[in-house]
Amino acid sequence: MKLHLLIGFAVVLMLTGCKDDDSYTEYTNSSGSIPTIYPLPPEQWMGAENPYYTEGYVGDVMPYYTDGMFRLFFLHDAKTKPSGEGFHDIHQFTTTNFTQYDYHGRMIPYGETDEPDFAVGTGSVVQVGSLYYFYYTGHNEISSFIQQNPRESVLCATSTDLEHWTKISDFKLTAPVGYYDYDFRDPHVFYNEQAGKYWMLVSTQTDPERKAVVLLFTCEDPATQQWEVSGPIYTTTPEENYLMMECADIFQMGSYWYLLFSENWSTTPATRYRIANSPYGPWITPDHDRLDGGYLYAAKSVSDGIHRYLIGWSARRSPETNVGTKEWAGTMVTHQLYQNNDGTLALQQPSGIESLFTTSSSLTVTQTNGNVTSNSNEVTLEASNGTAECFFSKISSTNLLKMNIAWEGNTRTGLWLGYNAEEGSGLLLTLEPENGRMAAYWVTDTSRTLVNWIDAPLEAGSHQLTVTTNKDVVVCYLDDQIAFTNRLYEVNDNAWGIWAENGDAQFTNLELFKTN
Repeated sequence: MKLHLLIGFAVVLMLTGCKDDDSYTEYTNSSGSIPTIYPLPPEQWMGAENPYYTEGYVGDVMPYYTDGMFRLFFLHDAKTKPSGEGFHDIHQFTTTNFTQYDYHGRMIPYGETDEPDFAVGTGSVVQVGSLYYFYYTGHNEISSFIQQNPRESVLCATSTDLEHWTKISDFKLTAPVGYYDYDFRDPHVFYNEQAGKYWMLVSTQTDPERKAVVLLFTCEDPATQQWEVSGPIYTTTPEENYLMMECADIFQMGSYWYLLFSENWSTTPATRYRIANSPYGPWITPDHDRLDGGYLYAAKSVSDGIHRYLIGWSARRSPETNVGTKEWAGTMVTHQLYQNNDGTLALQQPSGIESLFTTSSSLTVTQTNGNVTSNSNEVTLEASNGTAECFFSKISSTNLLKMNIAWEGNTRTGLWLGYNAEEGSGLLLTLEPENGRMAAYWVTDTSRTLVNWIDAPLEAGSHQLTVTTNKDVVVCYLDDQIAFTNRLYEVNDNAWGIWAENGDAQFTNLELFKTN
């Protein structure tokens, strides 16, 4: 089935949903007029009768590019999971521009209670001749199953069109001796021209030491199903001591190789990267190795041969309020990834997203606190001995904010989003030179709680900040170098503003854009 999630237009679409027995159900769905910048799978994709298929979220994304199309396979996290049913089947979006998405429904279903893929985990796609191989994780921790089987294994399905997949029932790759079969997942497969072989990276741990590794397997031809273990290409260091390094990704850009992985158990969970001159390493950790903060996870990259993009999911909260608990899976978010002169990686907003915002909105000051001077799209906040704030009119859920910010010394500055004046609550995004970071706080009239942060070298001077909001996702880009994704459930019909503390800040070229 295919659902067009169109930008800026109200549409009514007919969907067909495929069940395990290949039966189909039709229903109507309206996408409304809100741009789909950060997509979610539609409601009732299998029809209105089965509550399991009413709503869902985007889990780990497995991007693949071919024939001018980005195919964004992802783990579907259903909101309702009845007892006895499996979970995290693989679904697919396609896009050419990251502003309009087609939803193709379920590609690979989960298995039965006695099968290794009762739950499906992350994988990747590789083409060999005219056949596509989808290597993915099988996960089953039902007690009766793991008494006789590993909890996790690598499985495979094949396709000739990237739409219809057939599981290879006799293929199952399990952890070799010396590695932990309870955590053995996230195969990333590609053809390594330098090595002249197909490579598979698997996230696992050594056994019995339980040290996280990215384990390498190689194969001459996937059709033979003969994958040989070669050993780890990266092992967590004693300083890192990561429990797992999930969703590994590897690619070459210019003269450097990059290894990406995600870890979710330290005090600073994130997608991280390493740099090397060879795919075998040794791998160097850059000074700032997190790609986005703690609210973008399991991000993997994909290239069209010209640009490379980083695609992951922004964690939701449960319940879906600003004080809910951070949960697995959420909304798909895409950054454009590029290489600095020194080989480090930087992130910026994909050009297609910014091009959606063609309507400039006037700025109306509604409230000031402290010493504030405003003139058109320039505002000066003088807060050497306290705090200064300037608030503007309420905004809708989809916006593009652009500004230049200058300060001296250790002035803290930034902006408010979703500000409710009556409750004194909102999301405060701050630039903190003294901490070398960009941070997000949930603020009430009695508390300020840190919810997310990312390293940022904030030297005094002028910096460019771009902020995109869409529904309940907020993505910031600082100097076209750093991306910072957050979740905010009350952007719509609340105010926004700018803020400074313990110093002066100048905001220039303040602009607010809407979509048509």
